[in-house]
Amino acid sequence: MTQKLFYFRPKMTSAGASICTDSSDAIELYSSLGLYLKPIARVNVCVQLPPLKEAGKSISNWEVMERIKAMIKPHTFTSLKIIKSTMEFIRFEGEAENKELVVTIMHRLEGKSIKLSGFPEQLKVKAGEAKIQFPSRHDWDSYFRDAKNMNEMKPGERPDTIHIRDIPTRWFAGTHSKEKDKPSEDVLKRVFNQFGDIRCVDIPMLDPYRKEMSGLVKSGTIQTFTFGQDLVFDSFIQFKEYIGFVKAMDRLRGMKLLYIDEDDKCAVANIRVDFDKSKHLTDKSIRKRRLERERLEQLELEREERVKRERSEQERKLAEERRLKDEEEMEREKKRLDKLQRREERRKEREDKRKQRHEEKRKKEEERKMQLKIALEERKILLTQRKLESLRLLTELFERVKVIKVKEDVELKEKELEEERKRQVDEEMKRKEEEEKMKKEALKRKKEQLKKQENDLREKILKKWKSTEEQKQEHLREELRKKLSGKRKLKSAVVMKR
Repeated sequence: MTQKLFYFRPKMTSAGASICTDSSDAIELYSSLGLYLKPIARVNVCVQLPPLKEAGKSISNWEVMERIKAMIKPHTFTSLKIIKSTMEFIRFEGEAENKELVVTIMHRLEGKSIKLSGFPEQLKVKAGEAKIQFPSRHDWDSYFRDAKNMNEMKPGERPDTIHIRDIPTRWFAGTHSKEKDKPSEDVLKRVFNQFGDIRCVDIPMLDPYRKEMSGLVKSGTIQTFTFGQDLVFDSFIQFKEYIGFVKAMDRLRGMKLLYIDEDDKCAVANIRVDFDKSKHLTDKSIRKRRLERERLEQLELEREERVKRERSEQERKLAEERRLKDEEEMEREKKRLDKLQRREERRKEREDKRKQRHEEKRKKEEERKMQLKIALEERKILLTQRKLESLRLLTELFERVKVIKVKEDVELKEKELEEERKRQVDEEMKRKEEEEKMKKEALKRKKEQLKKQENDLREKILKKWKSTEEQKQEHLREELRKKLSGKRKLKSAVVMKR
């Protein structure tokens, strides 16, 4: 049972994907990611062309295609393309939404004719279900059996690796924000681990050095890695067991990849599936790629170091040039400043002479004003001395008045404090008397309570003793009654006095 997980939900369509309107025949692949498989429904349409008798006259492929689309209405092709065109015929390949629609389209086209404008002959149409190109078990068994450079005892040299091309990247993106535009090996493993234990997974897009590993590509092979195109990716999936490889190939045979989002909107992508013939995930190839990657990383580090050294050397040269330029600029500035300084010194000399003349004139004027000011100050001092003497007399008078007043205030305060102290002493004595009285009353209540408890206890003990004595008497009477019973009838113990 597939565990329900939460992943980043990608956009509906990307490169190699198209909108799908019919998901009724979807087969679950990994529902928590919204991934399903959809059977490929393709039709081959062959249109027989009449011989062209007039020179320069041609048949429009586009017009033929439109006539074919009109013949199957109200149904439509999701895609219709020309796969072969000759002077005798044109072969189209159309794709429908599902297998049931393929049968309907074949009935509508098989044996029909197309009349084109300008041509008296009618074009005969033949239709049949297209054969899906997909390797069978016989293909990979015979390939690895007949190959001389394969050792079926080693992983990667036997039928255990699937090569899938043109997978939409966003449908297998990682959960982290930095991985949303790149496929995730963990997600790919989760999807294909349901067919069997996976030994190794490789996504060439995720290796930044893979496009530089030209030495690892064998001669005669076509390198199909789509570097720089992050919308689709290729992957190699290697299973530990042969049965896992077979289950995955059987499940993917004749299928497209279907994605259904949370709003039940569907998109479909045509993926190309084949078994690996290039020993891509053998231990030797993995080791070669690892060593090549380490070599390229070392080369990149050396290149970065070289660039850093060149940059630092260039910066040093620029700094030296700036230093020389600054020194020249400073020298020019120094000369300019010296010239300005000499000019300023001459100006200051003229200014000093002028100031000196003004200063002499000002000093004479100040001496005259100082004499007048001294006379005014002497008069002010005399008036101030008289004011000070008046203030001293008033101050002495106020000080004596203040002493008398302070003495009277102190005596009044002492009297108030004495009265307050007496009042507090009286209140304290009253409080102590009330406390003594309350203590006596509490002691008296306590004695009365103890005496009452003693009387209650005495009454309880007396009642209990009386009850015990009555029970003993009753018991003795009962024993005596038992002893005397059966001998004779007893008379009443009570003898009435005559």
